[in-house]
Amino acid sequence: MGMTMTQKIFAAHSGAQNIKAGDLIMAKVDMVLGNDITTPVAIREFEKAGKTKVFDKTKISIVPDHFTPNKDIKSAEQCKMVREFAKKQEIVNYFEIGQMGIEHALLPEKGLVVAGDVVIGADSHTCTYGALGAFSTGVGSTDMAAAMATGETWFKVPEAIKFILKGKLPKWVSGKDVILHIIGSIGVDGALYKSMEFMGEGLNELSMDDRFSMANMAIEAGAKNGIFEVDQKTIKYIKEHSTKQFTVYKADEDAEYSETYEIDLNQIKSTVAFPHLPENTRTIDQVGDVRIDQVVIGSCTNGRIEDMRVSAEIFKGRKVADGVRCIIIPATQKIYLEAIKEGLVEIFVNAGAVVSTPTCGPCLGGHMGILAKGERALATTNRNFVGRMGHPESEVYLASPAVAAASAVLGRIAGPDSL
Repeated sequence: MGMTMTQKIFAAHSGAQNIKAGDLIMAKVDMVLGNDITTPVAIREFEKAGKTKVFDKTKISIVPDHFTPNKDIKSAEQCKMVREFAKKQEIVNYFEIGQMGIEHALLPEKGLVVAGDVVIGADSHTCTYGALGAFSTGVGSTDMAAAMATGETWFKVPEAIKFILKGKLPKWVSGKDVILHIIGSIGVDGALYKSMEFMGEGLNELSMDDRFSMANMAIEAGAKNGIFEVDQKTIKYIKEHSTKQFTVYKADEDAEYSETYEIDLNQIKSTVAFPHLPENTRTIDQVGDVRIDQVVIGSCTNGRIEDMRVSAEIFKGRKVADGVRCIIIPATQKIYLEAIKEGLVEIFVNAGAVVSTPTCGPCLGGHMGILAKGERALATTNRNFVGRMGHPESEVYLASPAVAAASAVLGRIAGPDSL
């Protein structure tokens, strides 16, 4: 029996000739990632184990992004601990204010992840890098500590689901809508501990930003990872951003998949996830009259330059509705600067939105847009659990940047065609 993309990457990193779903393996890692919330726990475990030196100071990335710029004394203490550890260990890939970005947008931009890599991160959305043809997944802080010390970690090889993409996305529809459609179809446990593997001629119609958005939310279907077949668009992106050697792994023709789904991109509509689960989806024509108090455009899911551009296209010459707070967060300093150079920030400000420094901020209820009791937010983020963005009696709706921008203008959830 042949191997899937994920299984081939695991085989190469574990020294095995052939592996199958259910096998337990030890694999070498190419990158270990942590942030300002999860790294302090990992540091304590690292030191508790008596370790004094990381396995490779070039293969660890630490990005304070969740509560930075520091929102309070506790977050400042967390970041101080991380900062001192990074300095002591001479961590090469440490990115703080002025250089930083939201971790899952920053690492690909810096060229730190390429096709064929194994990446673990103490953050559940580490699965983002599957867009580059890498295996990447979130782990706990204890696993992060062990990997920082040894350069290895263990995995149970996941089963895989094949998603064959075909067709072309309609106007205003993006990768965010595709992944919301999929999660709405299979449920938040529909890919539980499985690898979601995306392939097919429809890949040609998806930009890299679309793919990052989709891989990012694989965890919202319960998946161990999401991974895209590498094509010329992927290779172009890698070569533009990285000097690392990369390896392309293509699934064998006889690779075993537990399920196969065909997704016709032509049929995908703008999609909104209602509270309080990403699977609770409705197409834009099924939404009804849902008034909102806040719109957030950003996060590791949708804070990239294409997201800024499509939002600005809708905001240009328009105003945010009275009573709506609109917060826009470019995911990295580079994206922020590009948005300034292209005049996008001016459009946002003239429309009545506020533009933030790169940060996770409101996505996890951290800062920069916490909701009060009874308030509703439409966000381009990835989770809408109870209390995710503030008060447990607030509501979060998930959507694409196009829908978010149009909704900010109209004061209710709606697509650009309603403008």
